[in-house]
Amino acid sequence: MLFEVFVGAIFVGGTIALTLASYFLMRWITGGEAETHEKDLASSVIFRISALHGLILALVFAQEMIDYQQLRYQTATEANALADIYFDAGRYGDAEKGAIQKELNDYIRVVVDKEWQELGETDRLAPEAWAQWDEAYRAILDLVPANPRQQSLRGHMLDKIYVVSDSRTRRESTAADSMSAIFWFAALSGVFFISLAYYSYPPRRRNILLISIFGAYTGIILFLIYAFSNPYSPPAELSPGPMLRLQEQIANAAPPAAN
Repeated sequence: MLFEVFVGAIFVGGTIALTLASYFLMRWITGGEAETHEKDLASSVIFRISALHGLILALVFAQEMIDYQQLRYQTATEANALADIYFDAGRYGDAEKGAIQKELNDYIRVVVDKEWQELGETDRLAPEAWAQWDEAYRAILDLVPANPRQQSLRGHMLDKIYVVSDSRTRRESTAADSMSAIFWFAALSGVFFISLAYYSYPPRRRNILLISIFGAYTGIILFLIYAFSNPYSPPAELSPGPMLRLQEQIANAAPPAAN
């Protein structure tokens, strides 16, 4: 929590400082008080740049929120597929379920304990988790159905193991699509140019306060965009909740049979 507050304070304080510095820089360059026609022109410039700047921030913020929600949905989809495979393996037969359930147990453990953090740090999936997935996949492929029930269960498990693979690829894609430096350039330059146009207003206490409020709110929006851009790391880290609940569900169920 302290880390989130600290990073948020940096964004808010930084944009306020940029706003006031730009304002006073333009006051120093122009010198003296602005005339009426200058105020009209400055207001027109502020309006147009603010509209474009707000549109950029709104579109990027909406996209990051969509990606964040999609990751939440994708994680739940992956956990549901793993649960289906795990418990279908138990329905298939006592002799065959052990290998499949053991590999799935190990896979979930690696994702929760290792891979989730690595995605935030390296934007890459853990090879160990892929190895566990592959072992579970091979174990399902090696099943030899003896009746229609087992044949149906094997087909269902194969379908779900493909869902897990697809979900993994999507999780990595979410991590790799990091925020472009071009966006940050556009966002900060928008704050800079809008603040320049405020020079026509005298540096009175109320005016300075209002200009600072503009900078503070812009900093909050930029902080939220930054936070949601990497859902695997603070300050807006998304917990692998569905995986954790599946682990708990498996732990409360009967232990898998030994190989």
